[in-house]
Amino acid sequence: MTAPAPLPVEARAARFRDTFSRLRAEVGKAVVGHDEVVEQALVAFLAGGHVLLEGVPGLGKTLLVRTIADALDLRFSRIQFTPDLMPADILGTTVLVDEDGRRIFEFRPGPIFANVVLADEVNRATPKTQSALLEAMQEERVTAGGVTRTLEAPFFVLATQNPLEMEGTYPLPEAQLDRFLFKIDVRMPGRDDLIEVLARTTGAPGAAVQKVAAGSVALELRAFVREVPVARPVLEHVAALVQATHPGAERAAPLARRFVRYGASPRGGQALILGAKVLALVRGRLNVSFEDIEAIARPALRHRLILNFEGEAEGIVPDAVIDDALASLRP
Repeated sequence: MTAPAPLPVEARAARFRDTFSRLRAEVGKAVVGHDEVVEQALVAFLAGGHVLLEGVPGLGKTLLVRTIADALDLRFSRIQFTPDLMPADILGTTVLVDEDGRRIFEFRPGPIFANVVLADEVNRATPKTQSALLEAMQEERVTAGGVTRTLEAPFFVLATQNPLEMEGTYPLPEAQLDRFLFKIDVRMPGRDDLIEVLARTTGAPGAAVQKVAAGSVALELRAFVREVPVARPVLEHVAALVQATHPGAERAAPLARRFVRYGASPRGGQALILGAKVLALVRGRLNVSFEDIEAIARPALRHRLILNFEGEAEGIVPDAVIDDALASLRP
């Protein structure tokens, strides 16, 4: 029996746009006032990366993650990070059990063995525990009891942290922050959106979130993203943008030259291209444009810039440096 002929590229692109639109609509049933956050989180998922969500409590970060998992028909797991959390609490542990009169070791998988993992308040755990999570994010496998186990694909981590409460926290080192594809700022919704939130959450339950795509479909969409071509001028633009965030570069942006200690890493360029590929497909194109790169620059780069003392003293935010770098590259 011969295998079915592959779908034309145009049909696959149309399927991608339709699935993305349906996912966005289903998540929007539960999450109000965060359209940009929802879009960026879905872009990161389809690009195959992980997300760091930063915002004060009560803005719906946990609801967003759970709703994405429901819409994708994926296994969801939540890990509440606390100072006493140990790596084994995340990865799992080997226990001694009795089986037919014999005592054997049996592995009990931890909550990391899921498709969508919410790492809630990730900066409250010790660096050792943070490293266990971030290693799983990078390798998509864990080693426990001397045995390496592969995590089921798709594997998507959304970590949250509160930017206000810093007492008793362990800020993620820059090298670990670099493992996240995007850092998304979750801000207070506007007046109209806040009214809608209040109406929805204090009334009768709304419509249930429908399943849009299974894990196998998500993997197909991720693979299709990798096939989107990127022209040489766009690659050169991404390289120039990354270099413009470095104070010692020849074409460093003015704000970077003055307020930045270290600029974005090559991973930042990879995040720009992968995110822009997803955006291109969502916007109905089969090639990446300069506009796609600019649209994804802030979430892809903001957590990769390290400000110097003057930048911190002046209250400079990474987004301002990124905007300045983009402006410096425009003709």
